Amino acid sequence: MKNIVVSHKAIIGKNVHIGNFSTIEDDVVIGDNTWIGNNVNILNGTRISEGCQIHAGAILGGVPQDLKYKGEYTLLEIGDNTIIREFFTINKGTLSKGRTTIGNGNLIMANAHIGHDCFIGNNCIIGFNVGLAGEVIVGDWANISGFTAVHQFSIIGEHSMISGMSRIVKDIPPYILASKEPLSYYDLNLTGLKRRGFEQKKINELKDIYRIIFQEKRNITNALNLIEQNLEQTIERDIILNFIKRSTRGIIKGIMD
Repeated sequence: MKNIVVSHKAIIGKNVHIGNFSTIEDDVVIGDNTWIGNNVNILNGTRISEGCQIHAGAILGGVPQDLKYKGEYTLLEIGDNTIIREFFTINKGTLSKGRTTIGNGNLIMANAHIGHDCFIGNNCIIGFNVGLAGEVIVGDWANISGFTAVHQFSIIGEHSMISGMSRIVKDIPPYILASKEPLSYYDLNLTGLKRRGFEQKKINELKDIYRIIFQEKRNITNALNLIEQNLEQTIERDIILNFIKRSTRGIIKGIMD
């Protein structure tokens, strides 16, 4: 290794590869078996867990792009076995949350950006050139396709799939495929659900729930009451109901006829 600037104060785990022309600042922790490519900048406040890949040109832990940020101490935390591809940028938190958090097993593709105080769950895919504004929440197993822009404070539910070049300004409920313009409920994320072992009975249950919410021309309050009164209580049913009830931005609509 050569042309590398690694602070003697940084904590570097075992079997860590650091590529040429990379910089690692003082207040950085890097876990065992992590691979860091060339021209990577890992800035103060960044915590990277074990088995990650950080590819060329990535910048991790940059100052939040938020005028309210006044230099307070905040963090960026990245979980185990996450892959970050070329030229990805991610900002650490502000006083709002204190940290930006990326879970385990995520794939974040080239040229993407994740803003301050975001929370990304586990096993998510963030596509090429996706932009997440500040304080976005992304649930486990979500898949956001390329060139999608996500408005600040938006929430994307677990196991959801967002089509490419989408504009997200409302919350995306769990388990669904969102598509079209304006972004709308299109179907369940059937491919993703089947890959993760959801049985047909469970898929049929989810279809029944979302038919009531999106396809029967009911307002949301009446739809949720009908689901609670008539459909069996299950973990997935309650995840959907709680997601919608807690949404402050409102959820996307169904496909217009």
